[in-house]
Amino acid sequence: MKNAIMTKLKIRKAIRMRAALIRAFLYLFTDILVISVCLNLALMLRFDFLLADDIRNIAFFWLPVYIIPPCVAMYMGGVYSFSWRYFGLHECFIVLRALFASMLLLFAANTTVQEYYIAYALPRSIPFSAYILSGFFIIIFRVSRRLIIELSYRSRNAGKPTLIIGAGGTGERIVREMFRNEKIIYKPIGFVDDNVKLIQTTIQSVRVLGSLKDIPRVVKNKNVRAAIITISSLSHSQISLLYDMLRQSGIMEIKIVPSINRLPHEAVSVKELRDINVEDLLCREAVKIEASSLGKLLNNKTVLVTGAGGSIGSEIVRQLRLFNPKAIIVFEIDETELNNLLLELAEFKTTSDTEIIPMIGDLRDVVKLKRLLSAYRIDIVFHAAAYKHIHLMEYFPEEAVKTNIIGTWHFEKLCMEANVEKFINISTDKAVNPTSIMGASKRMAEYAGIALNSQNRTKFISVRFGNVLGSRGSVIPMFIEQIKKGGPVTVTHPEMTRYFMTIPEAVALVLQAATMGKGGEVFVLDMGEPVKISTLAEDLIKLNNLEPYVDIDIIYTGLRPGEKLFEELLTAEEGTDKTYHEKIFMARQHSVFTLTDIEEMIKNFENMIVSGEPELIRNTLGKYIVFYVPPAEASPGRRLKVVQNE
Repeated sequence: MKNAIMTKLKIRKAIRMRAALIRAFLYLFTDILVISVCLNLALMLRFDFLLADDIRNIAFFWLPVYIIPPCVAMYMGGVYSFSWRYFGLHECFIVLRALFASMLLLFAANTTVQEYYIAYALPRSIPFSAYILSGFFIIIFRVSRRLIIELSYRSRNAGKPTLIIGAGGTGERIVREMFRNEKIIYKPIGFVDDNVKLIQTTIQSVRVLGSLKDIPRVVKNKNVRAAIITISSLSHSQISLLYDMLRQSGIMEIKIVPSINRLPHEAVSVKELRDINVEDLLCREAVKIEASSLGKLLNNKTVLVTGAGGSIGSEIVRQLRLFNPKAIIVFEIDETELNNLLLELAEFKTTSDTEIIPMIGDLRDVVKLKRLLSAYRIDIVFHAAAYKHIHLMEYFPEEAVKTNIIGTWHFEKLCMEANVEKFINISTDKAVNPTSIMGASKRMAEYAGIALNSQNRTKFISVRFGNVLGSRGSVIPMFIEQIKKGGPVTVTHPEMTRYFMTIPEAVALVLQAATMGKGGEVFVLDMGEPVKISTLAEDLIKLNNLEPYVDIDIIYTGLRPGEKLFEELLTAEEGTDKTYHEKIFMARQHSVFTLTDIEEMIKNFENMIVSGEPELIRNTLGKYIVFYVPPAEASPGRRLKVVQNE
């Protein structure tokens, strides 16, 4: 079977090579013919179409010299591998550059012959006129097929009448590709753009029909069936308005280009268009980071990422690779998630020589961590390992304390002893005015880092942010699954709101905060405006071309233990200070425990865990964290009510 597959692959490769050789030979033959004809045409124009025999003989003598240099130059420039169908300005430039170099060479040779062998010399104007004519006809010959193909596509009636929103460079590229590719199912019937200078102009033979507010009129008059949003810099609120306007106009098929952080480094094509998703409606603004500062922090450094298989940890690893660290140690307790990450990293290789070192282990395994830190000279740590599911931790507070507090504390101490340069702790908005075990445990982890920072060895930094879209356990995957099953979609409370950010946005800001931290800070990310969970559910239903409360119902199940209606990124007691980055703030810390205080607390928690007293753990957390009020008892033996997580 394997031999048969290999044979088929070899046959296909041979066919492709044969086709390429035939194309190259055809190019070469036509170029030789065009250059020969153009040399004779230049001579005829020079001598008023009256060529004497001696001139013909001289021209025949010079013919190989005129043909070989430009053909060799064009071959070296890859001209003979270009597809006629996509011959454009770049290819024209390479052809003209090859002809110009050949013209200078032949002009110098002809000048030398005129000096010493004037009988074999041509008029000095011939190299210029011959190559000008050659360039013109070579380009015309190559462009002709593309023109014929595109004109035939433009005249076809097939394809969905499509409105292009945005008449800038990206919109122009999208339309040009539509006309080139007969497989594309969209037919552009017009642009809309808010640039008044473009209205009623024509781009790629497609007219700009009005501004964005004219969309309903254009959709009605032109019988539009699909729309493509090509303005990559739109905010989520602008995209949401556009989406609602298109839906109300009867357009259900709406595509969008990648967000602005893909541009201008990558040119967008039709194949990269995708359906609008909830991330576009909630989180679209590009995050600006200082690549140079990150490069200085991470270049040639050894970085350890705990919880590397999770949503945040894996994205940290992906983005770290862009800044050329010497090695990234990916530490994870879940072997499946770690394996999936390694497979992904192997598939999407970068130009970086960063070594990826996998490590399976438990954050609470002090011996394993000590061996790890002694085996590698680690410079930077990103600590993303934690228990995060609020609902479950209410029933098992001892597990939250073991990992989020005790495990983090011992790990931080080991990092300090190993002279780690920076330790970045991934925190959460649930640590603010906490109402849950998970939030209280993460707040204690922040305090522990601040206390250890007083030793002036390792710089301990915490970065606090809210919910990230698409993370494991978030509402979106749950809502999507419920919608697929026909509903209902379950929401805990009609007034519940949350802050949301995409995973890449959150991680980019975490990396930026890592460069800013001097030690002891708790950074707070600007999460934008809070979003009602019920509105999020409605948007997801609409994105599936269904109507909320008609096709899919939304029901409310009530708040679960430890949940809040509204999340806070800061308490009133803390307040914030601005940093030089517009999306990163710094919490003011007024209640900070000393190193001795934290060590005593850790011992108390360890004793409580040994004695098996979960209620005592809750009450003790309430004493240490003045904002945390323990809820009513939640017994581990009680049946867990499974609804969506945060």
